Amino acid sequence: MTAATHSTLFPQVPETADAVLDGLDPEQREVALALTGPVCVLAGAGTGKTRAITHRIAYGVRSGRLQPASVLAVTFTNRAAGEMRGRLRQLGAGGVQARTFHSAALRQLQFFWPKAVGGDLPRLLERKIQLVADAAARCRVRLDRNELRDVTGEIEWAKVTQTVPADYPAVVAKAHRDAPRDPAEISQIYAMYEQLKRDRSVIDFEDVLLLTVGILQDRHDIADQIRSQYQHFVVDEYQDVSPLQQRLLDLWLGDRDNLCVVGDASQTIYSFTGATPDHLLNFRTRHPGATVVKLVRDYRSTPQVVHLANGLLSQARGRAAEHRLELISQRDPGPDPVYTEYADEPTEAEGTARRIRDLIAAGVPAGEIAVLYRINAQSEVYEQALADAGVPYQLRGAERFFERQEVREAGIALRGAARAGGNDSLLDDAEDLPAQVRAVLSTKGWTSQPPSGSGAVRDRWESLAALVRLAEDFARARSGATLSDLVAELDERAAAQHAPTVQGVTLASLHSAKGLEWDAVFLVGLTEGMMPITYAKTDEQIEEERRLLYVGVTRARLHLTLSWALSRSPGGRASRRPSRFLKGLRPGSGSLGTVASGGSGAFERGAAAGRRKPRGPVLCRVCGATLTEAGAMKLMRCEDCPSDMDEALYERLRDWRADQARELGQPAYCVFTDKTLMAIAERVPASGGELSSISGVGARKLDRFGADVLAICAGGDGGTGLDDS
Repeated sequence: MTAATHSTLFPQVPETADAVLDGLDPEQREVALALTGPVCVLAGAGTGKTRAITHRIAYGVRSGRLQPASVLAVTFTNRAAGEMRGRLRQLGAGGVQARTFHSAALRQLQFFWPKAVGGDLPRLLERKIQLVADAAARCRVRLDRNELRDVTGEIEWAKVTQTVPADYPAVVAKAHRDAPRDPAEISQIYAMYEQLKRDRSVIDFEDVLLLTVGILQDRHDIADQIRSQYQHFVVDEYQDVSPLQQRLLDLWLGDRDNLCVVGDASQTIYSFTGATPDHLLNFRTRHPGATVVKLVRDYRSTPQVVHLANGLLSQARGRAAEHRLELISQRDPGPDPVYTEYADEPTEAEGTARRIRDLIAAGVPAGEIAVLYRINAQSEVYEQALADAGVPYQLRGAERFFERQEVREAGIALRGAARAGGNDSLLDDAEDLPAQVRAVLSTKGWTSQPPSGSGAVRDRWESLAALVRLAEDFARARSGATLSDLVAELDERAAAQHAPTVQGVTLASLHSAKGLEWDAVFLVGLTEGMMPITYAKTDEQIEEERRLLYVGVTRARLHLTLSWALSRSPGGRASRRPSRFLKGLRPGSGSLGTVASGGSGAFERGAAAGRRKPRGPVLCRVCGATLTEAGAMKLMRCEDCPSDMDEALYERLRDWRADQARELGQPAYCVFTDKTLMAIAERVPASGGELSSISGVGARKLDRFGADVLAICAGGDGGTGLDDS
């Protein structure tokens, strides 16, 4: 039998210890039977690592070789720890402790603090950012909200890498780390932060680990007490262990070696938080007699997806790449990955939305589809495209674009400048709308050049840069447009996304997709400068970007599409290049030995993927001007050109749409967007052909709603619009 991808909600508890082993493949069974000594499980994506280690613990408990209370299983998120405890209960191994590093350390610290130090444990800070702000103020360093987040992140990194304030500048230089501020400045803030914590008798989450380490080092009696309690340790996601966590693990172990670690160096994507695969890669050096088991049978993805994942890693360099695992799919063959090249970003988003709509029509649940991108600022164009296509979506790990704090603040600033008009001195030297927007947003953190490094400052800049580009596109589409016109456009865009979140297509960054999987995955925006990201400079940083793309590829079970756009906006210069990581993988980009030995997928141009002819300039049907803004192109006219819309018809269409949305249990935009209804009310189609020529009315919507819409246009009430089936 092979490992199952899905299990029932309430499986029957195995009757015997041997029954716990049923259903494990040979390598998983080897893990389960290796109950003593150091064990290292190298587990590739989708190979059932959690299944292997939970069955190992359960088999040990059920066979009487492990006492439940003597086992401590450690993972990195509360969700993963809860899942592990649930699986162990289902296997009849309740009583095993499954916790995060911080949770386990905090319990020990709370219990032993009175004995080791005396008195009550200092109060634990839920959020350290306010204390960092106070420290910066004491140092007379002014930080905005996003710089504050980044400096806080640097302090966290320094603490988990066991770097003291005085050493921070030298360590940063040696690690080639892009600090968000002058390292000497951060060192000063870091030192003051530590002083303020002492003055106020508080500790942070990193202190929980540091203080536990300190007590175990200084108090051998306490260390012995913990070691007598826990005699067997299991650590999941071992490639993400920080130096501080490894130090704590060493102290828990003492001179014993009953340790089982599980990880995959090819999925190390959090080095910016202090994670390092070195502990996993050095495990056999530290434990020469370790049992090493490789899990390479991939139960998640089809051979086609696995072939691409293997090909991607075959190009990798560096130490982690030397230990890469060659996955072997256990699933039936599926469709080849699709590589799609688009002329511009809006076309890429629209093409992606159309493909998703087709998958849903073919029976793939919307909740089993994901669009993954490198940075959160890329989400807006996909939010809009999915809304236009009537596809429900949900954002993971990020706010909706227009709900982001920096976007809201920018909107307030632009609205204030529009209201002030010529009385705002900030706009004195701004000759046109884009210049006005750049001037206003420069007070909110936008600069002509992006900030170095990653983090919240970069994310904020990317959001503001997206607004600047929107203003540039808007100005080209509407000659003479004012700041007030742009504010109205932003308000309309934000209002179109006010519907409550529903079960739908997942939009997520690649980092936030770690640990998840879907039937269909769309990896978008795969151009140089985005993948790898432009601020990845060193060889190590480039390789982490490659691993990030590998994580994205291995999220897909069946359908995988990879796409990129040659220019940012319609009619723009096609100066972009596909990601270097796709060389030798996508058709027509050369070969890489073993990669060329299998099916490399289908390559399509965006027009072919969307079943449209190559897009030329879109002209206003009233004045003939070139249109670039998506809403204007839907209407086929400039926003400020005269409209011949039948207002009464538009209101009847809106009322009908509201009824449909209630019947379907979906947001109104999933029926038709406001812009599509406006276009219908302007053109008043009299036939299915005329209706289908309107952007936003595809074959599926024509079949489902066409009769109703045409009836309303002819003066009727439209009926119910729902299929009898």
